[in-house]
Amino acid sequence: MKDWKQFFSDKKIRVIDHSDPDTLGTAMASFAVDDTLCESVGRSRNEVACRFWVHDNTVVLGIIDSRLPAVDDAVVFLQEKGFDVVVRNSGGLAVVLDREVLNFSFVVPDLAEMGIHSGYELMTAFVQDMYADLTDGIEAFEVVGSYCPGEYDLSIGGKKFAGISQRRVKKGIAVQIYICVRGSGAARAELVRDFYREGRSIDDERFAYPEVEPDTMRSLSELVGVELTVEESIDRVLRLLGDVEYTDLAGDELAIFEKRMTQMIERNQKALK
Repeated sequence: MKDWKQFFSDKKIRVIDHSDPDTLGTAMASFAVDDTLCESVGRSRNEVACRFWVHDNTVVLGIIDSRLPAVDDAVVFLQEKGFDVVVRNSGGLAVVLDREVLNFSFVVPDLAEMGIHSGYELMTAFVQDMYADLTDGIEAFEVVGSYCPGEYDLSIGGKKFAGISQRRVKKGIAVQIYICVRGSGAARAELVRDFYREGRSIDDERFAYPEVEPDTMRSLSELVGVELTVEESIDRVLRLLGDVEYTDLAGDELAIFEKRMTQMIERNQKALK
C-alpha cells in the first residue's frame, strides 16, 4: 500500500486534533480514542480518520516492558525524572513522548487490500512525501540499538527519528507514528536506556530487551538541519490530505470511548500495581 493517494482518493477524511497536550491529559486516553475510531471507521468502507496527538513528558511502555525484573524501580526512576508512565494496549516496547514529538494516526477500514504490512507501507510513503522538500533520504528498516526497534523504523543516514505501529480492532486499523520533530533524539534514547538498566533487563531470561545505544537516534530537525516544529509538521500532513472535515468523538463514540478508557485504566493498574 505504497500509493496512499490512491487509497485516500475516494474516501472522506475526518481530522481529530488532539495536539494540545491538555486536551486528553494522559496518553491512556489516546489509545482509547484510537480504539474507538477503529470501531466507528470499521463500520464504513469510504471513511478514514487522521488524528493528531501530543502528550507532555510520558514514557509509553509495551506489555513486555511491564514485566521487567525490577519494573517498580524503573517506573519510579522515570517518575523522578518528571515522566508519566503508561502501558499501551498494543505491541512494541518503550517510547518517549513530549511536546516536541508529534504522534498521528491514520485509522482506516480493514479492507481486503489492507494486508499485514499495508498500513506500515502507507504511513512510510506518506511521511516520505511530507518531508520531500527537505530530504529524499527517509528509509524504513530496523535500526538496531534504537528504542522500540522494528522493521518500519524511519531513519535518515541510519539514524532513527520515527517509529510506526499498527493495531487492528473491530474491522478498523489504527496506523500510529511518533515523529521526534525536534530536540535531542539521543537524550530521549538515554532515558530509555537507563530505564532498562534500572529495570534490570539483562537479568531477564524470558525476553530480549533492546540494548539501547543513544547515538542511533536523532530528531528530524537534527537530521535535516532545519528547526522544524510540531505545528509545522501538522500543517504538512493537512496540506497533503487536502479536503478534510474537522470533528471530535460524538454520538455512540462517546460510550465506546468510556468503555475503552476503563479498559486502559484497568490494564495499567494491573500492569503497574
